[in-house]
Amino acid sequence: MLDIPTIRKQLLNVDRFDDEILAIIESENWLNIWVPKNYNGLGLSFSEGLARLQHVAKIDGSLGWLVTLCSGANYFSRNLKPTIAKELFSSQKACFGGSGMLGGTAEKQGDYYLIHGLWHYATGAPYLTHFTLNAKIIENGVELLDENGEPQFLSFVLDESQVEMISTWQSMGMVATSSHSFQVNKQLVHEDYSFVYNYFYSNDLVEQVPFRIFADLTLLVNYIGMAEHLLEKSLKHFTFALQDELHQYLISSTLKVTSYAKKIEKLLISKTSISEALEKEIHQFGEDVVQQLTQYIIVLYPQMGIQASKINNEINQIFRDFFTATQHRNFRKEMV
Repeated sequence: MLDIPTIRKQLLNVDRFDDEILAIIESENWLNIWVPKNYNGLGLSFSEGLARLQHVAKIDGSLGWLVTLCSGANYFSRNLKPTIAKELFSSQKACFGGSGMLGGTAEKQGDYYLIHGLWHYATGAPYLTHFTLNAKIIENGVELLDENGEPQFLSFVLDESQVEMISTWQSMGMVATSSHSFQVNKQLVHEDYSFVYNYFYSNDLVEQVPFRIFADLTLLVNYIGMAEHLLEKSLKHFTFALQDELHQYLISSTLKVTSYAKKIEKLLISKTSISEALEKEIHQFGEDVVQQLTQYIIVLYPQMGIQASKINNEINQIFRDFFTATQHRNFRKEMV
């Protein structure tokens, strides 16, 4: 059984995870939540995986974010050719991560691509065994375009030896995620290590979950888990009427996440298409939860006194982590 208080002490005010924390992540096989069992993964269902991510985020914000983003990248095991996936996931130490942005080019050269470019916000960069990235395709010196005139691109998996990490992560919170930038300087990558994000070689329900819903709910359970952590710590210091209200809200939000996940699973089992209206409903639910949790935390935090303002205080770290994580573009409100 995990010694959560000890783990939290180890992660208090650190700028990176030590070997002991990394060993826990590996022994729990958290990075392989979405990896099929035949590739040494846990092969969890959508609802089971979300519950696991929320549990980890409640332990620590940076820990939960790393596990969420890197397990999300390890999910690409499903997009890789089976021989490549078996090769890369022969060990539970496989840790994928990278960037979803289109930050470079891939020039076709026979069976290889010459990769070059710069990408940002690779969560867990120092801990990754492989980097994933998206690159525009170049053939015969010409950038390929799709039918809409947009750049054609492929996703690639590169060994960490082919990548140079650039220390750019200087955020107020989520410090231990070490979400640095990385660059690739004209590295040859065989076409077998390319993939298309919505084409799968596996055949179960998880990869059928629409990407927007998958991204929204995996991030949302992190915010809920962090708020649960803050509430738990606050109750050890004082009693405030809003705490019970927040507690009930966290319970109802968690039940709603589970309900949505199970609804998606049932629709997929029955081979019923998932409507755009349902996708929008889930996204709006996520936005509403983030906004409401933000208001609860803004009211609760000042009640915790001067101690909560200290950098080495656990409540201060949770506060910083929450307001850093919620800057993610999925739920960040645009100014109008």
